[in-house]
Amino acid sequence: MAYWLVKSEPSVWSWDQQVAKGAKGEAWTGVRNFTARQNLVAMKKGDKAFFYHSNEGKEIVGIAEIIKEAYPDPTDKTEKFVCVDIKADKPLKTPVTMAAIKADRKLADMALVKYSRLSVQPVTADEWKLVCKMGGL
Repeated sequence: MAYWLVKSEPSVWSWDQQVAKGAKGEAWTGVRNFTARQNLVAMKKGDKAFFYHSNEGKEIVGIAEIIKEAYPDPTDKTEKFVCVDIKADKPLKTPVTMAAIKADRKLADMALVKYSRLSVQPVTADEWKLVCKMGGL
């Protein structure tokens, strides 16, 4: 299993909206960055992803699961980009803020810190464990 982080502004698509989609999940559309696209292509069914509220909140609020691997993004008229389907798995007991992540030296190399604008990012197994612990899981 691989680990990821996906970002969304809560005013555009929030964790609560993701949870409301239930087991059928939702397509993670609208990614228009080629590095993020490659990360979507690398995702496999069953992989887990942190759900990060960007701009407003700046915190990891939950864990999502990849339920459908990459396919053409129906919102992309250029036909260059892909999406995956994700479903909410569980919320973090305590959201993990960007400030808390930056304050932990063990997370200094995390993509969220180094490439803060990248909307779909890999997360290492060690980073995953540490952030889950910080979030009360």
